[in-house]
Order: sequence, then C-alpha cells, then structure tokens
Amino acid sequence: MTTIDADAHSAPEVRAQPAAEAAVPVATGDPSLIGLPSFIAGSVALGLVLVGYVPAAAVGASLPIILAATGLGLLVAGIWAAGVGQSAVAGVFGIFAGFWLSYGMLVLGLTHNWFGIVAADALHTQGLYLISWLVVIGMLTLATLRLPVAYTLLFALIEIALVLVLVGTLQQSSGALKVAGVVVFVFAALGVYLFFSSASQATGGKALPLGQPLLHG
Repeated sequence: MTTIDADAHSAPEVRAQPAAEAAVPVATGDPSLIGLPSFIAGSVALGLVLVGYVPAAAVGASLPIILAATGLGLLVAGIWAAGVGQSAVAGVFGIFAGFWLSYGMLVLGLTHNWFGIVAADALHTQGLYLISWLVVIGMLTLATLRLPVAYTLLFALIEIALVLVLVGTLQQSSGALKVAGVVVFVFAALGVYLFFSSASQATGGKALPLGQPLLHG
C-alpha cells in the first residue's frame, strides 16, 4: 500500500511536466530599437537633400536609404510591435512606413513618368502628397497628447517640416526648403534621444526623461 500511495502521489507531477514543456513563450522586446534608427537614417538623408547637400536634380539620392532602410525597417518594426501587442507603437511605425515608402514612389514615379503625370502637373502632384500627409501627421500629433511630451514634440516638428516643404515646393522657394531641412535635422536629433532612452532600458539601464504628457486622464 505504501508503494501504491507513493506512485499515486507522484503521478500528477509526471503528467504535469509535458504541459510545462509545451508552454509557448510570450514574445517580448522593444520594436523601437529597429524603428527609431530606421527613421533617423531616412530623416538625415532627406534633410541633406533639402538643405542642398546634393543638387536639386539629384533628388533621388536619398531613395536607397529611404526605401531599403527606412521604409523596410519601419515595416519590420511595425510587425514586431503588433506581435508583442503594442498597438499604438505598431500604428505609428506602420504610418511612417507608409509615409517614407510613398515618398519613394512619388519621386520614382515623377522622375520616370510611371503615372503619366505631365511636367505641368508635377508641382501640384507633390502638393497633393504633402497635404495628405499633413492631415495624417497632424492627426497623429493630437493622438499623442497623452504620451510623454517628447513624442508629441517629435510629431509636431515633423508637421512643421511638412508645412515648410509644402510652402517651398509650391512657391519654389529654396529658402523655405532649407529651413525645412534644418527642422528635419532637429527632429532626427530628437529621434536619437528617444533611441538612447530605449537602448538604455534594453541594456539594463533607466529610461531618459521624456517629459510629462500634455493631456492627463
């Protein structure tokens, strides 16, 4: 009887082991460790184009980075964020992946006449692109008011840069475009700060101060 009782008590432990071994690990991680560097690279490349580092005729110089690094990197980060249940982060990365990829399509389409747009309509085609994204980024800026103010500031700077690019494009003002390039460098620098905050946490440190949200509750 003693042996039977011992076996009876040990049996549940033996049966429980396969269940524990079959447990599926929960996906974790910080998608911003890919998303932010991808965003920074594209921003620096675009800023250099706007300030005139390359001739106006070489507007496509930034596309290898914007398409292959920024657009693709943000898409990967968005999928990663969705996989770990970070819906807001996935939304932001997905939106910016669309922004950068559509910018690449705009430049390639206009320079190679993919869309059948005549030269006389190219100016307002660019305006259409910029106005559409002004609406989306403005919406995104307002949606981040409950986040630390560093994120709201980032999106507000992107909105300002888009306004300046729109003015510079429609009025063919190189001065406005150069100021837009400077603003792009500023929000790229803010992106670097946000990356250092994420990297610090990922390597066992503390987050950097990001400011209080502008909207509470």
